[in-house]
Amino acid sequence: INFGVGKGPGKEGNVNSSGPQSVKSSHKKVLNSLMSGALAGAVAKTAVAPLDRTKIMFQVCFPPQEAYRLIYHTYLNEGLWSLWRGNSATMVRVIPYAAIQFCAHEEYKQILGDYYGFQGKALTPFPRFIAGSLAGTTAAMVTYPLDMVRARMAVTPKEMYSSIVHVFIRISREEGLKTLYRGFTPTILGVIPYAGLSFFTYETLKKVHAEHSGKAQPSPPERLLFGACAGLIGQSASYPLDVVRRRMQTAGVTGHSYSSILLTMQEIVREEGLIRGLYKGLSMNWVKGPIAVGISFTTFDLTQILLRKLQQHGPQR
Repeated sequence: INFGVGKGPGKEGNVNSSGPQSVKSSHKKVLNSLMSGALAGAVAKTAVAPLDRTKIMFQVCFPPQEAYRLIYHTYLNEGLWSLWRGNSATMVRVIPYAAIQFCAHEEYKQILGDYYGFQGKALTPFPRFIAGSLAGTTAAMVTYPLDMVRARMAVTPKEMYSSIVHVFIRISREEGLKTLYRGFTPTILGVIPYAGLSFFTYETLKKVHAEHSGKAQPSPPERLLFGACAGLIGQSASYPLDVVRRRMQTAGVTGHSYSSILLTMQEIVREEGLIRGLYKGLSMNWVKGPIAVGISFTTFDLTQILLRKLQQHGPQR
């Protein structure tokens, strides 16, 4: 997918005048974004994998005490690395997801900047939110089945699914291919505010910091703090839809038959209550989410800066 299409102020003559050098520079920029995004996603998700697994257990069916007990017994019986069970499936999903999301965000910012006449300047709030939402939606649409597989592996014993491929085979054979997209609608509905608010908050805090401090770039600790704030706001806003998504994804192994977003929400509220049901595990997300998003944004930015410096110094040697 060439997200670079549409760059420039809309004059067709600019395509020819830019020449091969501009095209090469654009391709290099996209490649840098993909690489930086992939690394950002991998580092962030690996760092919080045990917390992520516990959160999914909260959301699906386990009360807090039982989820903690299960995690503890898993650690005692299977060792420390068992807490990262399903992380390989997470990496298979997160690496392309984060690569596409961060790359798409850079390109959507460029496209919206050209459209609204902000070339080379920070976007105004509404386009900033739209760029983040579009980036998250693009990534989610491409990688959704991998998220489904990861959720199944997180809430099932080791004996049930031996590998990522085994999950795909069993779900396809026993529940049908359509199951791989169960929970897709709440995912997209949740991604729009989550990604939009996360990118919006992070970009806004960087802009405000630059205006008040006089520094062009924030320091790594400041980036972590801005990313943490972005994760806290984005995930809190979209959390109920995240719970609905997990319930629909894992319905085949928990004995439930959630057929739609509204019916799933109604059943959760009826059985568990509004706060305890739709916001189950949110307190853990306030620990996990800011850490993951902070690491993700910081890793992406610093990797981008490093790659640009390496490329600038490369031809001079």
